[in-house]
Amino acid sequence: MAGARGLGLLLALLPVVSAPMPGTVVRLNKAALSYVSEIGKGPLQRALHVAVPYFLDRSGEVLQPIRIQIVNVHLPQFDLKFIADFGIRLSAAANFTFKIFRVPEPLELTLPVELLADARVAQSSIETPVISIPYCLPLLGYSSDFDDSNSTSRALLALVQEHIRAVLSNKLCLGVASLVQEFNAHLGTLIGLNPVGPESQIRYTMINEPTVTSDYISFDITAVLFLLGKPIILPRDPPPFALPEHVHDEDTTATVGLSQDLLDSALLLLQKAGALNLDITGQLRSDDNPLNTSELGQLIPEVAHQFPEPMPVVIKVRLRATPVATLHPNNATLRLQPFVEVLAVTSNSAFNSLFTLDVVVDLSLQLSVSRAKLQGTTSVLGDIQLAVSYSNVGFIDMGQVRALMGSVFEKPLLNQLNALLGIGISLPNVVNLLYVDPEVFVYEGYVVVSSELFYLH
Repeated sequence: MAGARGLGLLLALLPVVSAPMPGTVVRLNKAALSYVSEIGKGPLQRALHVAVPYFLDRSGEVLQPIRIQIVNVHLPQFDLKFIADFGIRLSAAANFTFKIFRVPEPLELTLPVELLADARVAQSSIETPVISIPYCLPLLGYSSDFDDSNSTSRALLALVQEHIRAVLSNKLCLGVASLVQEFNAHLGTLIGLNPVGPESQIRYTMINEPTVTSDYISFDITAVLFLLGKPIILPRDPPPFALPEHVHDEDTTATVGLSQDLLDSALLLLQKAGALNLDITGQLRSDDNPLNTSELGQLIPEVAHQFPEPMPVVIKVRLRATPVATLHPNNATLRLQPFVEVLAVTSNSAFNSLFTLDVVVDLSLQLSVSRAKLQGTTSVLGDIQLAVSYSNVGFIDMGQVRALMGSVFEKPLLNQLNALLGIGISLPNVVNLLYVDPEVFVYEGYVVVSSELFYLH
């Protein structure tokens, strides 16, 4: 409960965003339930390891307290399945081993138990998934360990067994409820801010009740990107995003659908942050920027006239328009439209603007997932389009200048972009949850990540 209150306080401190935000959809399939039952067996065994109070033996003249201790809970069977329009049904079979500290010597007793519980999955007040247990029933068996021939001992042990059964019938469901509360606190970490860059973050929240079918549970989640604490708002209202049924794969643990609008928001963030703006500078002999006034002067006579001695050239690349991503089946592309200014360094270290270019760069976009982040790499498609916007050096024959100019800023621009895309954007996840063996599929207007999940204990 303290965790939930803390998360509620965190949410209250975050900026409120009223405009529609990009949507994502997370589907957890039957394979997810198999994985949860596998890794949850240990925590459930510990939750069922409840304390048993002393049994008071009234058979003698004086009350004799008999200490009882659970020494082992073995869970040979633990299954989960979806209940359509409700949540998840839990069924488990356990064998409890007790040590009864009787006189003259202790006795071990084994008791079989079947546990049935229904877990309802809903949306919490802090817009995270929340699980409740409206129904829980322990079915208690009887021990067959009575091998003591003394009828008095057998009678005592029968009473002890009834005492244990009464305790378990009350406490086992409380143990399950306690385990679920811990799990809810963990699910609450969905709303935390995850860094995207030094000054930017992303936050996911649920926007409605989850959809539960007999095959999967689906969560509609909205994503908000922040730059310097302010939300990134697209210039248009994103339409609701729904993940089509045909992308469902019940053999995969998780299926995550990411709308086109999420990519658009990330690209708008890059543009607003000025992350793709760069200055390409160099000396007269520089591998990073081999361009100088002498080389330009061979193609543009006025440059040679203004700079008879070779001087370094500086290239300023500014992204004035938001990059545009396009998603078609099995094909993702990205268009950049930077504005490039070419300046020459004068003898007194001042800068003279030579000319400016409007540039269009079409890129192939390859998406991948590492741990819990969506990452990208790009490569140039076709030729870079260059057009003179303004010139202080007269007529420029772009047919002659194009190859020289493109080679100078293409590599630094791609290096900068790929470094940023390599940082990645966190996918919807909770603390310590990783995406394993992910595959990324591109459809018309959205991206799907199909992945196994791994929880770091």
